[in-house]
Amino acid sequence: MPGHIKLVKGAVDPDPTEFLVPSMEVKRADQAKPYDAKKSVWIPDEKTHGYKEGLIESGDLEDPASKCVVAVGHEKFTLKAAQVGKVNPPKFEKCEDMVNLTFLNDASVFWNLKTRYQAKMIHTYSGLFVVVVNPYKRYPLYTHRVCKIYLGKRRNEAPPHLWAIAEGAYRNMLANKKDNAMLITGESGAGKTENTKKVITYLAMVATGSGKKVEKKVSLEDQIVATNPILESYGNAKTARNDNSSRFGKFIRIHFTQSGKLAGCDIVSYLLEKSRITEQQAVERSYHIFYQLLQPYGDGIGSGLKNMCHLSSDIYDYIYVSQGKTAVASIDDNEELEYTEDAFNVLGFNEEEKFGCYMLTAGVMSCGGVEFKTKGRDDQAECEDVGPESFPGKVAGSFGINAAAMIKAFCKPRIKVGTEWVTKGQTCEQATGSVGGIGRAIFDRVFKWLIEKCNDTLIDPTLKKANFCAVLDIAGFEIFEYNGFEQISINFVNEKLQQFFNHHMFVVEQEEYVKEGIDWVMVDFGMDLAAAIIMFEKPMGIWAILEEESLFPKATDKSFEEKLKAALGKLPVFLKPASKTDKNAHFGVSHYAGVVNYNVTSWLEKNKDPVNETVVELFKSTSKCQLLVHLWREHPGQPTTAPKDDGKKKKKGGGGKTVSSVYLVSLAELMTTLYSCEPHFVRCLVPNNHKKPGDVEPPLIMHQLTCNGVLEGIRICMRGFPNRMPYADFKMRYACLGAAEIASSSDNKTAVYALMDKIAFDRERYRLGHTLVFFRAGALAGLEEGRDELVIKWVRFIQGEVFKRVRSRVYEKKRDQRELIKVAQRNFRKFLSMRDWGWFVIIQKTRGMIGMPNPEEELRLLEEKANATYGEYKAALDVTADLESQMGALKDDIGAMSKQLNEEQGNVSVYTDRQAKALTIKAEAECELSKQQAILVSEEASRVELAGEVKAHAGSIGAVKKDIDDIELTITKVEQEKGNRDHTIKVLQDEVGEQDEVINKLNKEKKHLSGTQAKSSEDLASAEEKVAHLSQVKAQLESTLDQLEGGLDKEKKSRANLEKAKRKVEGDLKMAQDAVADLERAKREVEGVIANKEKNNQLLSAKLDDEQSLVAKAQKNIKELQGRVEGAEEELEAERQARAQAERQRSDLAREIDQLGERLDEAGGATVAQVELNKKRESEIVKLRKDVEETNISSESVLSNMKRKQGDAVAEMTEQIDALQKMKAKIDKDKTIIMSEIADARAATDEVLRAQASQDKSNKALLDALNATNKKVDAANLTLGDYGMSKNKIANENSELLRIVGDLDNNLNMVAKSKSALGAQLNDVKALCDNEARERQLLLGKFRNLEHEVDGAKEALDEEAAGRENILRLVAKAEGDAALLRQKYEVEAVAKGEELEMTKMKLTARNTEAEATIDNLNAKLTQVEKAKGKIQGEMNEMTVCLDQAQVVNATMERKAKAFDKTITEMKGKVDRLSFELDVSQKETRNISSELFKVKSAYEETVLQLEEVRRENKTLSNEIGDIMDQIGEGGRTIHEIDKIRKRLENEKLELQAALEEAESALEQEENKVLRSQLELSQVKQEIERRIKEKEEEFEGLRKTYQRAIESMQASLENETKAKGEALRHKKKLEADLNELDIALEHANGANAEAQQTIKKYQGHIKESQLALEQEQQHRDKAREQLIQAERRSHAVRNELEETKTQLEHADRQRRSAEQELSDVMEQVADCTLQNQSLQSSKRKLDSEMQTMHADLEEMLNESRIAEEKAKKSMIDAAR
Repeated sequence: MPGHIKLVKGAVDPDPTEFLVPSMEVKRADQAKPYDAKKSVWIPDEKTHGYKEGLIESGDLEDPASKCVVAVGHEKFTLKAAQVGKVNPPKFEKCEDMVNLTFLNDASVFWNLKTRYQAKMIHTYSGLFVVVVNPYKRYPLYTHRVCKIYLGKRRNEAPPHLWAIAEGAYRNMLANKKDNAMLITGESGAGKTENTKKVITYLAMVATGSGKKVEKKVSLEDQIVATNPILESYGNAKTARNDNSSRFGKFIRIHFTQSGKLAGCDIVSYLLEKSRITEQQAVERSYHIFYQLLQPYGDGIGSGLKNMCHLSSDIYDYIYVSQGKTAVASIDDNEELEYTEDAFNVLGFNEEEKFGCYMLTAGVMSCGGVEFKTKGRDDQAECEDVGPESFPGKVAGSFGINAAAMIKAFCKPRIKVGTEWVTKGQTCEQATGSVGGIGRAIFDRVFKWLIEKCNDTLIDPTLKKANFCAVLDIAGFEIFEYNGFEQISINFVNEKLQQFFNHHMFVVEQEEYVKEGIDWVMVDFGMDLAAAIIMFEKPMGIWAILEEESLFPKATDKSFEEKLKAALGKLPVFLKPASKTDKNAHFGVSHYAGVVNYNVTSWLEKNKDPVNETVVELFKSTSKCQLLVHLWREHPGQPTTAPKDDGKKKKKGGGGKTVSSVYLVSLAELMTTLYSCEPHFVRCLVPNNHKKPGDVEPPLIMHQLTCNGVLEGIRICMRGFPNRMPYADFKMRYACLGAAEIASSSDNKTAVYALMDKIAFDRERYRLGHTLVFFRAGALAGLEEGRDELVIKWVRFIQGEVFKRVRSRVYEKKRDQRELIKVAQRNFRKFLSMRDWGWFVIIQKTRGMIGMPNPEEELRLLEEKANATYGEYKAALDVTADLESQMGALKDDIGAMSKQLNEEQGNVSVYTDRQAKALTIKAEAECELSKQQAILVSEEASRVELAGEVKAHAGSIGAVKKDIDDIELTITKVEQEKGNRDHTIKVLQDEVGEQDEVINKLNKEKKHLSGTQAKSSEDLASAEEKVAHLSQVKAQLESTLDQLEGGLDKEKKSRANLEKAKRKVEGDLKMAQDAVADLERAKREVEGVIANKEKNNQLLSAKLDDEQSLVAKAQKNIKELQGRVEGAEEELEAERQARAQAERQRSDLAREIDQLGERLDEAGGATVAQVELNKKRESEIVKLRKDVEETNISSESVLSNMKRKQGDAVAEMTEQIDALQKMKAKIDKDKTIIMSEIADARAATDEVLRAQASQDKSNKALLDALNATNKKVDAANLTLGDYGMSKNKIANENSELLRIVGDLDNNLNMVAKSKSALGAQLNDVKALCDNEARERQLLLGKFRNLEHEVDGAKEALDEEAAGRENILRLVAKAEGDAALLRQKYEVEAVAKGEELEMTKMKLTARNTEAEATIDNLNAKLTQVEKAKGKIQGEMNEMTVCLDQAQVVNATMERKAKAFDKTITEMKGKVDRLSFELDVSQKETRNISSELFKVKSAYEETVLQLEEVRRENKTLSNEIGDIMDQIGEGGRTIHEIDKIRKRLENEKLELQAALEEAESALEQEENKVLRSQLELSQVKQEIERRIKEKEEEFEGLRKTYQRAIESMQASLENETKAKGEALRHKKKLEADLNELDIALEHANGANAEAQQTIKKYQGHIKESQLALEQEQQHRDKAREQLIQAERRSHAVRNELEETKTQLEHADRQRRSAEQELSDVMEQVADCTLQNQSLQSSKRKLDSEMQTMHADLEEMLNESRIAEEKAKKSMIDAAR
C-alpha cells in the first residue's frame, strides 16, 4: 500500500498533521452543515448504490414495516423504515471511532469512512478494529516523525493510526508479559502486506531505538525487513485487483527480550496458492520470481542466472508463467531481483543454497515446456527429444537428474501389484498432469524451505526470548463469481477468526462492563458463528466428508456432492445453490459475511495433490542438487535397492497427508496460538477497483465491511452500550440541561441520575459506571438535540442582547433628535405666534439691558476706593517723615563710629600678623593644592586609563552589570522565594506543628500500639501456642472427627436401620391399628351376631321346648296311632325333626364357622394355601357328593337304624344343645376374651395412640430430633458443619484470626508503614523544610553576602561620589580640567543614561515577568492552599480512620480473648459431648440390638400367628366342608356324631392352639410394647439429652454466631476502613505527588515579588482565620460524624441482631416446613396404606362374594340332595 513517502537523503520529514486530524476549517465546515435532528435521514441511492441524505416527511422509523416518505431536494421517495437510517449530529462528523457514532447504521459507517478518506485520513477506528483504506497515493504517514508521535502513547492519546495499534501491542507485551498478535485481513489489493511491513518496521524502530543501520554489520531488524523481498518474490503475484498480492497467509512472530529489545523473528505460512504455479487467468500473473529470473540484473549474479538455470530470454517460452500478463507497470522486476539477491545475502544464504533455489525455480518454470506424444494404439505417452537443449533436458539439468530416466518415470511409473513391481503406462494427459503436480510440489517445498531458512537466520541465539508481537497477514473473506476449494478454505479461516474476534470482543466488553459495574446480560458473541463452524468441523462435516472421499480411489466430485447433501442437507446453514454468476454451483453456505455458493469441481484432486513417487525416488536417489534431495527427504518414495523392484507406482505425496488435513492442523495450531495472545485487529479496505486516489465505490466498500466483520463488530457493539463518555466530559457538555441537578451532589452517579430523570431520559437507554457513562446506540442524539435546543436558544438570546445594545445607541440618538426637533418646532411656533405681540416686542427690546451696571453705585464705590487710597498715601508720608528723622540719628551715629575707628587704627599690626599667618596658611594650602593637583593629574591620568579600561571592559562590565542585574533579579526572586518559602515555611511550620501534634498523637498511639502490639505479640505468641495447641487439638479433633464421622456413618446406618425398623413398626402399627379397627368392627359385628345368636338360641330353646312337647305329643299320638301309622312315619317325623334340628345346628355351626372364618379371614387374609384348600375342598366335595350318593343308596338301610337312634339323636341334640350352651359359654368366654382383647386392644390402641402420640411426640421429637439431628446433623453438620465449620471456622477463624492478626499485623504494619510513610513523608517534608531552611539559610547567607557586597559597593559608590564631589569642587576651581571633565562626564552620562534606559527597560520587562510569575504563584498558592485543605481533611479522615481502626483493633482483641475463652469452653463441651455421644452411641447400639432381637422375636411370633391363622383357616374351611357334608345328609347320625366329636375335638385343639397362639401373641405383643416403651423411654432420654445439648449448642451457636457476625461486621468495617485508608493513602500519595509537582513548579518559578506577597499575607492571615473557623466547624462536623457513626454502628448492631433473629425464624420456618413435609409424607403413606387396605378389603369382599356364591351353590346342591334323598326314601318306602 503506497501509504508512505520516499525521502531524499538529508531532507526533513514533512508534517503529517493534515493526514491524521481534521483541520479547524474542515471542522467549521462540518459544523456548519445543515442538520435537522428529527428529520435528517439516509436512504439508499439506486444510481451509485450508495446513500444520500434527505428529510423525512412522514412515517415511523421505529416500526420497520411502516412506509416513510423522504424528500431529497425536489424528489420524494417512499421506502420502508428498515431502509431508512438516521443521520448523526455534526458533532460526530469524521468521527475517529465509529463505535462512538450515536446512530450505527450502514450509511453512517460508510459516510464516516468516505469523508475521512476523502479528507486524506485513511485510518479510522471501529471499536477494536482499526480500518485502513488504501490511499493509492504516497502520504507522509510512516516516517520517523510520525513514529515519534505515537511512541509511548496510548491509543486514545493520539489520532487513529496503524502504529497506534502496534504501539499498544508492544507496550501491552512489555507491561503484561503476554504475547500479542495483530490480525491484518482484507481483500487482495487492500494493503495487508504493506501494512505488515509497516508494523514490522515500526517494531524494529521502537525495539532498537533508532532506524539507522550500522555499517559492515547486518542487524536483526534489517534481516526481518529483508525477509519481505524473498517472501514477496516467491509468494506474491499480480491479481485482477492488486499488482503485488500475497497469495499465502503468514504469521510473523517478532520476539523480544525481557527489556523489550528485538530478539528474533519466525514466520509460519498458510495456504500457498499452488494452482497459480501452473495456470493463471488472462489479467493475472504467476509469482514474481519466475519473471525476475529473466531480468538483466541476473547476468551479473555468478556466471549468469539464465546460463546456470538453463533459461532463455523470452518469457513466452514458458507456458506455466505466460498464460496471463507477463509484465506489470508498477513493478520493476529487474529492481525486485536486485532486492531479492540482496535479501538472500542479508539473511545469510550461502551460494549453494541460493543457486539451488534459483535452479529449482527455473526447473519448475521449464516443466511447462515438457510435451508428450501418443505412441501406438494404447495411448502410451512418450517424449522423443530429451537432449540438453530441449525442455526435458533443461528440466532434468535444473533438477540434477538424467533426462531419459525422468521422462521414463513420467511415462511409465512403477506400481506395486502384490509383492511385484510393474510398470504402468500413462496417457499424455496423465503424464502432463504428473509433471504439473511435481512442479507445484517442488515450488511449495522450496517456499516452505525458504521460510524455515529465514526463521533460522532471523533468530538471534545470544538473546533470550521472553514474549513476541505477532502479525497475521491473511486473505480476507472471499466471494467471487466462481468459488472453489481455495475460497472455502480461506473463508473457513475467516469464519474462525471472526469467531475469535467475537469471543474476544465479548471478553473485552465483559471486562469493561464488570470493571465499570454495569448490569449486562452476558452474551458470548462467539457462539453466533457456531452453526457454520460446527457444520465444517463435526465428525460428518464438510472436512470429514472431503477427507473420507479423498481416501476412496473411485470417489468422484459427484459422489462427494451427493454425500455432502445427504449428510448436511437438513442443516440451516447448508443451502441450495442460488448463484447468478456460477450456474453450476453445487451448494451454498451461510457464512457471517453472507451466503457463498461453492463449486466442488476437482476438489478431491486438489485435496489429494498427487505426485509421481517414481520421479520422487529418482530425485532422492540420483539428483545432484542437494537442495532437491533435502526437500524430498521426508517423502517415502520407492526403494530401488533390489533389481526386481524396478517397477513404478503413482501415489499421493506428503506421506499420505491430504491438503485439508495439513491445513486443519495448522489452523488449529494458529487458533491455539491466537487464543493465548492478546489480539489486535486491523482491517484493510480497497476503496475502488480502478486505483484512483480519493474515489469511492460504495458497493465495494460495503461488501468489504461485511466480509471483514466490521459491520458484525458494530452489530455486537449495538447490543451493548457502544457510546461511552467520562463523567467530566459528560458534565462539561450536558450540564446545561440541568445545572442544579449536576451541582446537587458530589457523587457522579447521583448527579447524572438526577439530570437524566429531570429530562425524562429513560434509564434503559444508558448505564452509569464507576468512571464512564454508557449509552445505547442512538441515545446520545436525544441529549445532543436537547443541548442544541438550549444552545440555539442561548445564542439567540445573546444575539438579541448584542443587537439590542448596538441598536439602542442609534435608537437613543434618533429619539433625542426627535425630541430636539419637537422643542425647536415648538419654540419656532411660539415665536411666530408672539412676534407681533407688543409685550413680546418690549421684552425683546429690553432683553439687552438686563444685567447692566448702576452708575450711582459705581460712583459710590469709586469714592470709597479713592478715600482708601488717599489714607494709604497719607500714612506713607508719615512713614517717610519718621524714616528721615531716623536717618539723621544714624548719620550722627556714623560720625561717632568713624571717630572711634580713627582712634583704633593702631591695632592694624594684629591684623597684619593675622594676614601673614593667613598667607603662610595659604602657601601651605597652595603647596597642598599643587600636590593635590599633581595627585589630581595622576588621578586624572589613572582615571583616563581607567576610562580606557572601563571602555575596554565595558562589555565585561555590561556582562557584570547584567550578572548584577540577574543577581538582583535572583535576589528579588530569592526574596520573593524567601517570602514564599517563609510563607510555605510558616504553612509547613503550622503543618509541622499539626503534624507534631499528630506525631505526638501517633507517638502516644504508637506507645499505645506498641503496648497493644506487645500485648498482641504476647497474645500472638499465646495465640501461636494456642494455634499449636489447637493444631494438636485439631489433629485430635480430626481423629475424633474421623471417629465421629465413622460413628456418624454407623449412626446413620443404624439410624437408617432404625428408620427402616421404625417404618416397619409404623407400618405394623398402622396395620395393627387397621387390624384393631377391623377387630373393633368385627367385634361389633360379632356382638351383633352374638345378640342375634342369643335371640336365635332363645327362639331355638323355646322352639326346642315346643318341639319337646310336640315330641311328647307325637309320641303319644304315635302310641295312639301305631295301628294306623307305622314306625316309618314316626321315623320319618323323627328324621324330619332330627334333620330340622341338624339343619338348624348345621346352619348355626355354619354361621359360627362362617363367623370364625370371617374372623380368621379378616385376621389372616386370603392366601395361596386357601386356594389350594378350596381346590381340596372341591375335590372333597366331589368325593362327598359321591359319598352322598352312596349314602343315599345306603340310607334305606340306615332308616331303620335312624328310628332306633332317634332317641339317641334327641339325647345327642340335647348334648349338642349343651355343647352349644358350652359353646355359648365359650363364646361368652371368647367374647369376654375378645372384649378383654378389645379392651387390651383399646388399651393397646390407647397405648398405641399414646405411643403414637408419644411417637408423634417422639416423632416430632424425632423430627425435632431429626431436625435436631438434622439440626444436630445440621448442628452436627452445623456442629460437624459447625465443628467442621467451627473446625473450619476455628481453622478459618483461626486462620481468619491469624489472618486478622496478620491483617492486624498487616494493618499495624500498614499503619506502621503508613506511619513510617507519614513519618517518612514528614521526614521528607522536614527534610524538604530543612533543605528549604538550608537553602533559605544559604540564600540568606548569599543574600547577606550580596547585601554586604552591595553595601560595600554602595560605600564605594558613596566614596566615589564624595571623591567625585571633591573633584568637582576642584574642577570648579580648574575650569579647563572642568570643561574636559564636563565633556567626558556628559559623554559618560549619555552612555550611562542609555544604559540606565536599557536597564530600565529590562527591569520593566522583568517586572512584567515578575508580575506574571506572581500571578502564577498566586494561582499556585491557591492550589497549594486547596491541596493543604485537602491534605488536612484527609489527615483528619486518616486520624478518624486510625481511631476507628484502633477501636476495631481493641474490639477485635477483646473478641479474640473472648473467642479464646469460648474456644476453651467449646473444647470442654466438645470433649463432654464426644463422651456423651460415645455413651449415647453405646446405648443406642444396645437398644438397637435389643430392638433387633425384639423385632426378630416379634416377626417370628407374627409368622407363627400367621401360620396358626392359616391352620385355623384351613381347619375352619375343613369344618365348613364337613358341616356342608353333614348338611347334605346321607350319613348316619352316628357318623355325624363321630364327625362332630372329631370336629369338636379338633375345634377344641384348634381353639387351644389358637388360645396358645393368641397368648403367645399377647406375650410377644406385650414384649413388643415393653420394648417399645423402653425404646420410647430411651429415645425420650436421648432426645432430652439431645435437646439439652442442642439448646446448649444453639446458645453457643447463637453466641458464636453473634460473635462471628460482630467480628465479621468489625472485620468488614476494618476492611472498609483499610480500603478507605488505602484510598486515602493513595489520595495522599497522589496529593503528595501533586504537591511535589507543585513544589517543583514553585521551585522552577522562583520569581515572585516580595511586595505582592506582603500584600497577600494579610489575605492569607484572613484566610487562615477563616480556615481555623472552618477547621473548628469541621471538628464539630467530625464530632457529629463520629456520633452519627456510633449511631449507625448501634443501628448496624440492631440490624445484625434482627438478622440473627430473622435467620433463627427462617430456621424455625424451615424446620416447620420439614415437619410439614414429613407429616405430608406420613399422610401420603397413610393414604397409600389405606388404599392398600381398601384394595385388600375389595379382594376380601370379592372372596366373600365368591364364598357366598359357593355357599349358595352348596345349599342348592344340598337341597337337590335332600330332594334326591326324599325321592330315594319314597322309593325305599315303596
